[in-house]
Amino acid sequence: MISFSESAIAKVHEFSTSMPEAKGKNLRIFIQGVGCSGFSYGFTFDDKRDDDTVVDAGDLQVLVDPHSAPHLTGASVDFTDDQRGSGFTVENPNAPANACSPTDGGCSGCG
Repeated sequence: MISFSESAIAKVHEFSTSMPEAKGKNLRIFIQGVGCSGFSYGFTFDDKRDDDTVVDAGDLQVLVDPHSAPHLTGASVDFTDDQRGSGFTVENPNAPANACSPTDGGCSGCG
C-alpha cells in the first residue's frame, strides 16, 4: 500500500524516541485535505483503531484510516533534509492535479 524510504523510517524512529506523546503508539498517515497542489497529508502518533489498515514499513507499523487508505495506495514517503529545508515528502500516484476544494478557500485560477 504505502512504502517508506530508509530515511523516513529513521526519522520516524527519531521522533518516536524524542517525543513523550509518541511512547507506545504507531505512526498514522492520513489525507488532511485537498487543495490546488493535490492532497495535503497529516502525520501523528496514535493508537490503532478497529477499522485501521496496518502497513508494515520496515520495522514500523503505520496506521491508515479507511477514508485515506484508497487514496494512499502506491504512495511512497521519504524524508529529505537539504538547502530548501527538511520534512517528509509524499509521492502519490493518486494525487489529483490542480485540485480545488470548496473547503480550502479556493485557488487562483479555479472556478
